[in-house]
Amino acid sequence: MNAAEKVQAYLDQQQSLDTLRFITCGSVDDGKSTLIGRMLWESQQLFEDQVAALRNESKRYGTQGDNIDFALLVDGLSAEREQGITIDVAYRYFQTDARKFIVADTPGHEQYTRNMVTGASTAHLAVLLIDARRGVLTQTRRHAFLTQLVGIRHLVLAVNKMDLVDFKEEVYDQIVADFGEYAKALSIESVQAIPLSAIGGDNLRERSKNTTWYHGPTLMGYLETVDVLGKINEPVPEQFAMPIQWVNRPNLDFRGFAGLVASGSVTPGMPIEVAGKNTQSSVSSIVQFEGDWAQARAGDSITLTLGDEVDVSRGDVLCHPALGLKAADQFCASLVWMDPEQGLPAKNYLIQLHTQQLGCTITKIKHKVNVNTLAHEAAEHLETNDIAEVNIHLDRKVVALPFAENKQLGSFILVDRYSNRTVGAGVIHFALKRNEMIHATQAGVTVEDRAKLHGHKGHTVWFVGPAESNKTELAARFELMLHHERISTMLITGSKVRSDMSMDLGFKDSDKAEHVRRMVSLAKLLMEAGCVAVAATVTKPDLLGEESFTVIDFADHENPDAALDDLLIQIKSRIEF
Repeated sequence: MNAAEKVQAYLDQQQSLDTLRFITCGSVDDGKSTLIGRMLWESQQLFEDQVAALRNESKRYGTQGDNIDFALLVDGLSAEREQGITIDVAYRYFQTDARKFIVADTPGHEQYTRNMVTGASTAHLAVLLIDARRGVLTQTRRHAFLTQLVGIRHLVLAVNKMDLVDFKEEVYDQIVADFGEYAKALSIESVQAIPLSAIGGDNLRERSKNTTWYHGPTLMGYLETVDVLGKINEPVPEQFAMPIQWVNRPNLDFRGFAGLVASGSVTPGMPIEVAGKNTQSSVSSIVQFEGDWAQARAGDSITLTLGDEVDVSRGDVLCHPALGLKAADQFCASLVWMDPEQGLPAKNYLIQLHTQQLGCTITKIKHKVNVNTLAHEAAEHLETNDIAEVNIHLDRKVVALPFAENKQLGSFILVDRYSNRTVGAGVIHFALKRNEMIHATQAGVTVEDRAKLHGHKGHTVWFVGPAESNKTELAARFELMLHHERISTMLITGSKVRSDMSMDLGFKDSDKAEHVRRMVSLAKLLMEAGCVAVAATVTKPDLLGEESFTVIDFADHENPDAALDDLLIQIKSRIEF
């Protein structure tokens, strides 16, 4: 075999290796970063200059005396090295003769739980570390719960720092038994317990002489052989689904639909439908830079061309007709709350669901989960790191699947509409069906008919400001100004609605949010009737994207009279019919 053939054989062998994505998780100081650093060292993935730099940094930042601190291979932020903790998610790539690996080192501190969820969201397997001295902790249970929530079904229970308890079998057995009870309650599919000393490499690649009582696999041996990818990579045409990210139209002769294949496989000639639109076609070609493909499967980013001109845009889902995807606007989901600001029912958020972004509301917090006992606890709002089961209502129907069936079509994030912060991440359990006795009735009189009758379109003007801003009095004055212009109006005040529609509500934050939501719903009905609704509240309602609403904060105006005059001119132009 000549040199070229050897190179080609090596490349073919590398291409044949599959890739396992896994995370290390667990409580703070359980040795997650040290374990990954030691794995990189044992797999001989470090260059000489990296080793030299590691020795120097170990002297400066290390916690192992004169020895190498393997955690520094992963903890790259200066704050991480100074504090000796992991803050951000760190991804590392390495490989052995049997498999390629992408490992995510996730933080153990409770305040960085959101980063742990990020790392776990794309993993096939989790290595959950436990300090042999401390046993199973609350954060250990939280991370175990979260791994199951994001669909990780294979877990390695790595009982680390066995050297600090003299490699005692009874300590290991007690920890395995304690966690076993919790794992059984969580219905974890596969748990492999392994005693480790990450700093010394015990049972990492070679079996340790210090644990002669242990007869299971080493950590690297298990990771190289565990089968978690079979079902994931199985190409099933009838399971094909792909959310559209981009309609590729470079010229008049080409129209392709780009996206990431979420499940199944696709081939040219295969029947296809636009989910939820009852539109069918067939696949003409699978386009890539290097040429057309004969097949694409889950995880491939591709561009499809179709045999017919069909109405497809970003956010639509192409699928095999046999999959039978339906659209829905209400879901039951599990939600991890990540924001310091409370999560409230009735407050409007943005939801990012595959390639769709739209408005949504948490309509009900069914319960929170106590991660220690797995008990369901009543909740009226969500705090940072809370895990809850909720009902969510979307502004319109979208195509989705339960997370257990399809990760990409069943996972989402919630975004604050004002700050654009990611406030929560969740997974869909099932769609909620509307009561079949309730269905929309087509009105014989249209919005345009009512506009003709009134001589103007409907609109809402929303006054906000603190109590001392006299917003309600200003709203009443503005309604009178509109009335003098022969414009049909209705004044909506908080006290008026409180005495009737919201008489069942108190003054908790969740009740206040629901009170404003009801006022918004009332305003929308008045707009459909052709009226200009004038409302006043202390807080600004969640109306971003509502073109028929004008919100004005009188705390920002030193001359209210001039502001009202300007507002009148603005509203008259907006409602002109």
